[in-house]
Amino acid sequence: MKTLRPRLICLLLIALPAAAWAQRGGDAVYLEDRLNQIQQSLTTLTGQLEQLQYRNQQLQQQMEKMQADYEYRLDALEKGKGGSARPATPTPATPPPAGGGNLAATTPPAAGGGLQGDALYHDAFKHLQDGDYAGAEQGFKTFVQRNPQNVLAGNAQYWLGETYYARRDYQNAMVAFAEGYKTYKTSPKGPDNLLKLGVTLAAMNKKQEACAVFSRFTQDYPRATDLQKRRIEQERQKNSCG
Repeated sequence: MKTLRPRLICLLLIALPAAAWAQRGGDAVYLEDRLNQIQQSLTTLTGQLEQLQYRNQQLQQQMEKMQADYEYRLDALEKGKGGSARPATPTPATPPPAGGGNLAATTPPAAGGGLQGDALYHDAFKHLQDGDYAGAEQGFKTFVQRNPQNVLAGNAQYWLGETYYARRDYQNAMVAFAEGYKTYKTSPKGPDNLLKLGVTLAAMNKKQEACAVFSRFTQDYPRATDLQKRRIEQERQKNSCG
């Protein structure tokens, strides 16, 4: 009995580190899954914020038009001309983007009908929010093809890449993010396209190429947000970039 007890203690001492190691391995997988979920949620929230900012800009332009119309009518009344005449539509304070801005009202319907312009973009983003990545892919792809100069084209190209990345289609995601960086480098989503290109390359085990992308980020986007810079540094450390 006295001999058995030390042997049991030895077995427990050997088993405990092994169990602890297995537990740590399980925790690492769980934490990685949670991190991916959090990143996906952050992506969705970022897109929602973009939509709100864009709609706010549209409302501001409408308010400026209404104010200009009101001031014109008031001036006409003060001069005794009556207020029935309407002026030509005043130029908005914020000029429309190259290519026509809201193309929903200016672009003729494509063959076969369907949504146009900004409506197409927002419909595609709704699919993305609902987890319909195939529908979102089609919507963003069509939007970029029809409206390559629209102010939202860079955003659409980025979200197109996200539809692939969410489905772990890293090859197409890499192509989409690279195209977004190349074509819409100066757009608001330019930094995100380059950042996610590096992340996608890392997911494809192309560590050297990913590290090269992360190094280029600071050179191309010295005025990136603190959040983007922190993410780059995290990815550099995660992939052991020199």
